[in-house]
Amino acid sequence: MARNKKQLPLLEKVTITDVAAEGKAIARVNDMVVFVPFVAPGDVIDIQLTRKKHSYAEGKAVFFHEYSPRRAEPFCEHFGVCGGCKWQVLPYPEQIRYKQKQVEDNLRRIGKIELPEISPILGSAKTEFYRNKLEFTFSNKRWLTNEEVRQVVKYDQMNAVGFHIPGAFDKVLAIEKCWLQDDISNRIR
Repeated sequence: MARNKKQLPLLEKVTITDVAAEGKAIARVNDMVVFVPFVAPGDVIDIQLTRKKHSYAEGKAVFFHEYSPRRAEPFCEHFGVCGGCKWQVLPYPEQIRYKQKQVEDNLRRIGKIELPEISPILGSAKTEFYRNKLEFTFSNKRWLTNEEVRQVVKYDQMNAVGFHIPGAFDKVLAIEKCWLQDDISNRIR
């Protein structure tokens, strides 16, 4: 007997206020923290909750009322599906600032360590094609994006070379171009 899963609420016109770990952003609704991926502080969005616990929830942006002035346009065509470049909605200097803040917060709050003044993170000159290692996955069951599913096209070729979908390690997204490793890896793939 199938159980009907209770529909979680839609939170309307919520302002994203901060950045959390793993590329998720934070909104606060009443006394609850809501983690949302692929958004930037200052975005005003409607959030469809996907998971709700006692003190926090997770959700996804389903409508943007306002875009943050601090937002950057993601350069990767796979952004939002792949999960490899979760910070692309923020300009690189903002990414560094939030990552440093996370390290300091974790050491102070979780580690209970008194810290001296910390020097700012030195950014990389290269923000594209900079990694020295990627692990591509091969599959004969290619993940279809929501856009591909809506097209109602029959796909004869379901092979994929790419990356695992976040949270679904049995699903592989075929990658057209990856901006993380030297471009020679795109030619090899």
